[in-house]
Amino acid sequence: MVEPAAPKTRELKRQTKEIKRSAEAVEQSADELTQSADRRTILAGDRTLLAAERTYAAWVRTALAALASGVGARALMKEVLPPLVGKLTASVLVIFAGFCLVAAVWREIRGTPAPPTPDIRTIPKALLVPMNSFLLLVVIAALVGIWAA
Repeated sequence: MVEPAAPKTRELKRQTKEIKRSAEAVEQSADELTQSADRRTILAGDRTLLAAERTYAAWVRTALAALASGVGARALMKEVLPPLVGKLTASVLVIFAGFCLVAAVWREIRGTPAPPTPDIRTIPKALLVPMNSFLLLVVIAALVGIWAA
């Protein structure tokens, strides 16, 4: 009667080893999933940060294009249309350029919620205001030039 217990004990030991091996595999798989999710979260933060900087660049690009268009419109319309129409058209474009510069800084500083621990560095906020202020001075100088000429 003692002998049937021995195969049961061996079977239990085998099952225990299999369960232990299975538990270790599940634990390893869970660790890999956690690491993968953490990395995806960091990459999502990087994408968010880069998207905000692309938006800032788009605002500045639009401002520079509007500024150039305003100055160009004034020069081209000078002899074609009445002077007041050329000045108003150029002024609207140049004022729009100033709006775009202010909006660019406002959006970048106000920004979106901080992404979780991004791997990349952002544009220094202390650099945004002086650079866009200089461009706003250019806008003001263009407005003065449009109405003074």
